[in-house]
Amino acid sequence: MRVGFISTYPPTECGIATYTQFLTEALRKKATDVYIVCHIGGSGQQVFPAFDYEDGDLAEKAYSTMVRFTPDVVHVQHEYGLFGKHYGVSVVPLLIQFRMLGIPVVTTLHTVYQEIDSAHAILLESIVLNSDRVIIHEEYQRKTLETSLPASLRNKIHVIPHGAREVEILPDARKELGLPEDKKIILIIGYIRPSKNFELVIDIFPKVLERFPDAVLVMAGKIRGQEYVDYRNFLYQKIARSPARDNIIIIRGQLPQDVFDKLLCASDVVVLPYKISSQSGILAHCLSFGRPVVASNSQALLDTVAKTKAGLVCDGEEDFVDNIVRILSNPDFARTLSENGRRYVKEHISWSIVADKHLALYREITDIPNVQAKIITTA
Repeated sequence: MRVGFISTYPPTECGIATYTQFLTEALRKKATDVYIVCHIGGSGQQVFPAFDYEDGDLAEKAYSTMVRFTPDVVHVQHEYGLFGKHYGVSVVPLLIQFRMLGIPVVTTLHTVYQEIDSAHAILLESIVLNSDRVIIHEEYQRKTLETSLPASLRNKIHVIPHGAREVEILPDARKELGLPEDKKIILIIGYIRPSKNFELVIDIFPKVLERFPDAVLVMAGKIRGQEYVDYRNFLYQKIARSPARDNIIIIRGQLPQDVFDKLLCASDVVVLPYKISSQSGILAHCLSFGRPVVASNSQALLDTVAKTKAGLVCDGEEDFVDNIVRILSNPDFARTLSENGRRYVKEHISWSIVADKHLALYREITDIPNVQAKIITTA
């Protein structure tokens, strides 16, 4: 089977790009022929950069490049803003062109907000209407969509969880990063934007330090271009004024996958204080490396932590303090959370398992000849 992906792709730094890389690698291990048509900046095996974020003719560029590879299925990785202006409205004519040609299309919705405004609702309905199948990552997202979509479209929605890698812990991560080897490390990591709510962790860190003096807070990440530069500077000012600033380390700049992995391995607890979250790729990486998490009660984080038993959920600042200290001061409890996360990955959401679920979905919408003969499908 030949599957064409339309997505961002590494070395472009984007969670969707990384997701696509891991999924396509897993599919290739199962004898699937994969082509990726992506934004300018991507590169790799059978990766073809063809369009940019704001191109007025984005849909035509992506379509005309992809059809040259005669895919059996096209799989679009959707995120708001990846496909042009007006929340990425160019994804709709792109889907329609494949539909008119008779090529089945699967669309993965990487963000489904619990409260969908009217503009997003119009776009979502158009995407579902013009896709043969739509993938979401969490069950609560299905319920959200079912309240906003016409009943006739709801059977297109399928839940396939966000995949996670099966990996080995990197034992020398702290040494290689220059981080203290005699302290407990609290990590906040990822693109810096207001919805991440990193200021909460900076604000409560002095209280954590009072109860657990051998702690260090590491903030690792950057902004995209000049996006949210004021928020980043706001965080830096908070750190500069913090009475605990001597125990805070800022890691700036690019976080390529190997550095990202080392940072997770170096940490004792990862804090996800997000205000809004559809799902979290960082949480999936935490599970892979067995990093205990302390998370806000955002629905996606709440559901995943409950399923994996790999962390603790908080209702307010005092909960964050108590839960961080509990994990740092109780090695046996931290080890249990770590083992729970890694076991969940192996049994439920490894990329191999997730790839099998995708292949089953692709087969549902691929034409199979209705003949009384043996059929062999080539890669």
